[in-house]
Amino acid sequence: MPLAQGPRHVHHEENDVLTTYKQQAEFILKEISSQALPSSNMTILVDHHCFNYMVENGICFLTLCESSYPRKLAFHYLQDLQQEFEKLDRSLADRVTKPHTFIKLDTIIGNIRKQYVDTRTQANLSKLEAHRQKDLDIGTEELSLITENRRRVEMIQRMMEAHISTSPIWDSKTLEIIALKWTPITILVVTAVLLWTGLILQDDFRQW
Repeated sequence: MPLAQGPRHVHHEENDVLTTYKQQAEFILKEISSQALPSSNMTILVDHHCFNYMVENGICFLTLCESSYPRKLAFHYLQDLQQEFEKLDRSLADRVTKPHTFIKLDTIIGNIRKQYVDTRTQANLSKLEAHRQKDLDIGTEELSLITENRRRVEMIQRMMEAHISTSPIWDSKTLEIIALKWTPITILVVTAVLLWTGLILQDDFRQW
C-alpha cells in the first residue's frame, strides 16, 4: 500500500498524464508485492520516462524520472529517502490503513527532492563523479513486457479455473471412488516398504 508521495505541482492539462503514471506505479507496486518483480534495485522503462525503485526491509521506494535523468542520482535519491525513513518510528507505518496517509514522509520527500532536481549542482556532480567507475547492479525491464506477462498469467489462471470447475474428475463422487479404489493399494505398498526396511535393518543388525 502506498504510504506517501512527494508534492506535485502540475498544470491542468498534465493531470491525465499524471494519472496514467500513477496507475502504472500502483501496478508496479502490486507486481512487487506478488513477487512477480524482484525485490531488488530495478529500472522500468515507459515512454520517455522510467520508474526506479529499491526495496529495503519490506518498504519499496519508487520514483518516476525522465529517461535522460542520471540513474545513479535517482538511486542516490531513493537511498536518501530510505535512510530518512529508518529514522522514523516504524510502527507508525505499520498502523497506516489508507493510501498516502503517512504525512511525515511527504515533507521529507519534498525536501530531499529539491536537492536532486538540478543535476548540475556541485553536490550532485560530486556524486556522479565519485561513482563514475562503478556500474550499478540494476535490472532493466520494459513496462509493456511486464504488463504482457501479467496478462498471460491471468489468462492461464482463468483457463485452469475453468478446467477445474468443468472437469468431471473433480466431482466429489468421482474422488470418493478413486479414494476407495487406491487407498488399500497405497496402504499395501507402504506396508511392504516398511517391512522391507525392517528386514534390511534386521540383516544389518545380525551382521554386526
